[in-house]
Amino acid sequence: MNFFKSLVFLQCPKCRQGKMFSNPPYSFKSISSLHQNCPNCRVSFQLEPSFFYGSMYVSYAIGVAIGVAVFVILFLLGYGKNPLTIFGAICLAIVTLSPYVYQLSKVIWASFFISFDPKRGAKNHP
Repeated sequence: MNFFKSLVFLQCPKCRQGKMFSNPPYSFKSISSLHQNCPNCRVSFQLEPSFFYGSMYVSYAIGVAIGVAVFVILFLLGYGKNPLTIFGAICLAIVTLSPYVYQLSKVIWASFFISFDPKRGAKNHP
């Protein structure tokens, strides 16, 4: 599985097969249900205490990208003259996508520090 597909599907950066979260992003019972270890390759996701604080910066960057994308789309469609419409659409997009962005930012952050190992791709590798 390629890198971007594993990001979109919120999978382990080491084997790109196991899920990092036990619940999907829009299951509001527990959005932050991060597995301690990958169910497939058993790599630990907690490299150190407070490891995922850095994912806040990734989440912020994704939020800015969403805001810019919504602005450009509205501007190209001819809705760029009303600031209230733009503000409302950007807020709606960010609030709607925030559960997914929350989990995606953790996967991206972990990918900076956990390198891909193609040998770990085999199911239930020790």
